[in-house]
Amino acid sequence: MKIGFVSLGCAKNLIDSENMMAMLKSEGHEIVPDPKQAEAIVVNTCGFIASAKEESIQTIFEMAKYKEKGLKKLIVCGCLAQRYQEALEQEIPEVDAIIPIRDYDKLADRLRPLLGEGDQSLISKSERVLTGNPWQAYIKISDGCSNHCAYCAIPLIRGEQKSRTIEDIVKEAAFLASIGVKELTLIAQDTTKYGLDNYGEYKLGDLIRAINQIPGFHWIRILYMYTDEIVDDVLDAMKESKKVVPYFDIPTQHASTRMLKRMNRRSSHEEVKAITDKIRKMFPNATLRTTLIVGFPGETQEDFDEMMDFVKEIQWDRMGAFTYSQEEDTPAYDMDGQVPQEIMDERLAQLMQVQEQISFEKNQAKIGSTVEVLVEEQEALTGRYRGRSQADAPDEVDGQVIFTADKDIPMGSFVRVKVTDARDYDLMGVCQE
Repeated sequence: MKIGFVSLGCAKNLIDSENMMAMLKSEGHEIVPDPKQAEAIVVNTCGFIASAKEESIQTIFEMAKYKEKGLKKLIVCGCLAQRYQEALEQEIPEVDAIIPIRDYDKLADRLRPLLGEGDQSLISKSERVLTGNPWQAYIKISDGCSNHCAYCAIPLIRGEQKSRTIEDIVKEAAFLASIGVKELTLIAQDTTKYGLDNYGEYKLGDLIRAINQIPGFHWIRILYMYTDEIVDDVLDAMKESKKVVPYFDIPTQHASTRMLKRMNRRSSHEEVKAITDKIRKMFPNATLRTTLIVGFPGETQEDFDEMMDFVKEIQWDRMGAFTYSQEEDTPAYDMDGQVPQEIMDERLAQLMQVQEQISFEKNQAKIGSTVEVLVEEQEALTGRYRGRSQADAPDEVDGQVIFTADKDIPMGSFVRVKVTDARDYDLMGVCQE
């Protein structure tokens, strides 16, 4: 059967989709990129915050329209399916099956009655199907989360943290290197807690050293580190491992110690400052990124002002921020002091304005320097190239390096670019090779 996929939400969800595609290919089915060609469509949903849930529901309805054009089966899985299985079954009868995350261990058994036997001539060994650029991939080192932040539904959806073994991760990483992946990004809800559940101790440092030994990777990136778990062994491993880029994504979520306690976060303002100072001393070219929540219940103007001062004090190289989303079944859902949306929006705009200026000044300071760039696209009209430096994570969460070159450059290449100008978030330059 020809099967189309729509994967929504985070990179962790994308990995689930890619593994499903590999499983279906191993069953003899064909994965097609265009839903118009599909006999069955799988929608892997996100259910993290309100906007993600709305997007998931809208996508399901959009895919359901293909049933009028010959689509035989519509299957919904992922986080929304986990949280709202009964409601989806009642409200969207066009869906033929809803498969929650808790049933992923028997996914093949759930899908066979729906999809039938595939074309045996299409069967080929495939550990994982990559759906993005072939030179870049994510690898999930654990699933779930045991932090239980007051605003977050992830433990409700995916359960407590479940770390994979080092051997299992290294095996998958070696496969990805063998098919041409040059940039590998390690992800989990909390990478720094990796190994605590199955090894009884933090093992991210050991994992970094093991993956660094795999031939083929040029960059290894680590996302989502928690302040109180960035232990010396992790920093030492990153320093020793030449392929690991000094990119530190530390989602602090707030700056006010009072608010952090309400959020059930373990770090304080002072601890964040101490670890960021330590990182910058150990890695002079480090990129520090954070994520902040504006308008968490109980946030006063004084709390917000402290967050603004915090951003100015730390001088984050990269920052993402969003307004608090009220999620049912979380401790914060019915907390007192809910902040009106218009105040949250106003505060968010103020915060991002401050960060925009910080980012612009940091980029201006890079003019005249030379950066290594992973080339990912070429503009059709101008012929300019676009790519990312070590300071830019995948999927456009950060900026880009936009540059000209005197020769054709294959996509997925690494080149040296001299920075000649800077924007708020992007760098402009000229290829030096």
